[in-house]
Amino acid sequence: MWVQSKFLRILIYFLSPLFPTLVSRILYRAAFHRRLDLKHPKTLNEKIMWLKLRVYAKDPLVAKCADKLRVRDYVAEKGCGDALNELEAVWEDPEQIDWDSLPEAFALKCNFASGFNWICPDRSKLDREACLAQFRHWYRRDFWRFSAELQYRDIPKRILCERYLGGEELVDYKVYCFNGKARYILCCLGRESGHTRFYFYDPDWNFCRITRDGRAAPEDFGLPRPQRLDQMLRYAEILSEPFPFVRADFYEVDGKLYFGELTFTPAAAMDTGRLPETDRMFGEMLKLPGEK
Repeated sequence: MWVQSKFLRILIYFLSPLFPTLVSRILYRAAFHRRLDLKHPKTLNEKIMWLKLRVYAKDPLVAKCADKLRVRDYVAEKGCGDALNELEAVWEDPEQIDWDSLPEAFALKCNFASGFNWICPDRSKLDREACLAQFRHWYRRDFWRFSAELQYRDIPKRILCERYLGGEELVDYKVYCFNGKARYILCCLGRESGHTRFYFYDPDWNFCRITRDGRAAPEDFGLPRPQRLDQMLRYAEILSEPFPFVRADFYEVDGKLYFGELTFTPAAAMDTGRLPETDRMFGEMLKLPGEK
């Protein structure tokens, strides 16, 4: 966590609605130990921070697409509805969850935050009380306040139940789209093991050693090319077309492409895991509104 002080986290929580730029500066300095340059942003983190404060905070389409429920309408409207995962149920409150009606395997997700998910591969082993307590906790928190991610601010809170897509071997494909163009695919492996590994590929599926895991990989390292790579890239560009930057997330299961979500501010624009030279290279790819 970027901010270790409990007092400072509480202060940020209450300052975010009034002074989101100040909060962003505080968080950025805590994460990178340097000043946030909003006048002449150069890195991807800086430029996403600029977009977060100057554009995405007041764009109703961004707010719609940050909502994990309403983004499904956007995906369908853009002609990519065949990639939507099956939606089993939607509830307005954790107390409404109908536990007995849940499928044998499922994923429960909050629509108003990033990472507020409960993945259940076997309902018979589900700890209902623990799951319910977790969703109650998430519902009490205004996620956006901790990082001034204003695109989440006005999302009506819902819980989604989706079909379970897979376990530890499932690859999370995150397509980085700059000004409507899919430029890199980040492959995330081993999330359920607690040791996630990150590898970048270009659109032609050439391995790019631009992450720490990528640089440490063996000389002969390689991941299988997704069967639906061309469809993934096409859908990513269709969905990203209105936005200067967005990350379009997908999965591939049994040869079928599944849409995950659209992420406008990865790691709240404070991705300390990204290599500095990669952060600068990506920043050069992103042209902000009005930037030559």
